[in-house]
Amino acid sequence: MREVTPSQTLKQPKAIDDYKSSAKPTWCPGCGDFGVLNAVLNTLRVKGYKTEDVVIVSGIGCSSRFPFFIGTYGFHGVHGRAIPIATGVKLANPKLKVLVVGGDGDAFAIGGGHFIHGMRRNIDITYVIMDNEIYGLTKGQTSPTSNVGFITKSTPKGSIDRPLNPLTLAMISGATFVARGFSGKPKELAELIVQGIDHPGMSVIDVYSPCPTFNEVNTFKFFREATEQIPAGHDPSNRSAALELALQSDPLYLGLFYKEEGLESLDRHVERLRAEDADSSEVLNRLFDQFS
Repeated sequence: MREVTPSQTLKQPKAIDDYKSSAKPTWCPGCGDFGVLNAVLNTLRVKGYKTEDVVIVSGIGCSSRFPFFIGTYGFHGVHGRAIPIATGVKLANPKLKVLVVGGDGDAFAIGGGHFIHGMRRNIDITYVIMDNEIYGLTKGQTSPTSNVGFITKSTPKGSIDRPLNPLTLAMISGATFVARGFSGKPKELAELIVQGIDHPGMSVIDVYSPCPTFNEVNTFKFFREATEQIPAGHDPSNRSAALELALQSDPLYLGLFYKEEGLESLDRHVERLRAEDADSSEVLNRLFDQFS
């Protein structure tokens, strides 16, 4: 099969509507995922990609309906398996721009094992996590990022589990670009996604994306009051400082926490090995021609 080679980015800018599919979003009115969708569409517009040069991979959940609403290539996978699918896509054709989208349940519960190993492999994909701190598609259960005491249908007397911290987990597992955004600030979120795409390695952007239907605690109002931009003097190359900021809860910081430069990504490593193998094959073929 002939490999499809993505073209260069367009010289003429495109409009957001050029990246929308004919399918209309099916999220509840007021869902934070609308802001994330807007940010991703703006990211594609800013980068000027052709739709056939981009693949969006998702798992299962409200947010994982994402690929249906964008006119690029998409893969709506199974629960928790978005990273392995995206890894296969990127290794098969490294020139494609691959984005992974999903929720906190898909990323950190059933997908938790894949998340950790995806981070340490440092493949050049961008993972945008819509973190609403609840399971929405299954009508309101406690998720891995829900706070202690959070009351839902699955924890009617309050959750006793401490919440998982997506940023610290990503950093200690090996991600080389770690940021946090808020769907109520789509412009700033789009800027983070652009930076993540431009970074040659595993980029993770955890996004506070409120669920107005099943989470009456972590609302847009709550995050507007609880969040602040990361301090201007923060050095994103300092992982210890990044971890310290990520552990803060008052305020909850938004922005780029950590960025590591110079580490070879998995796809670049595989490409280099393929090139070496190709050279070896040519040498062997010449030897066969000479001595056969």
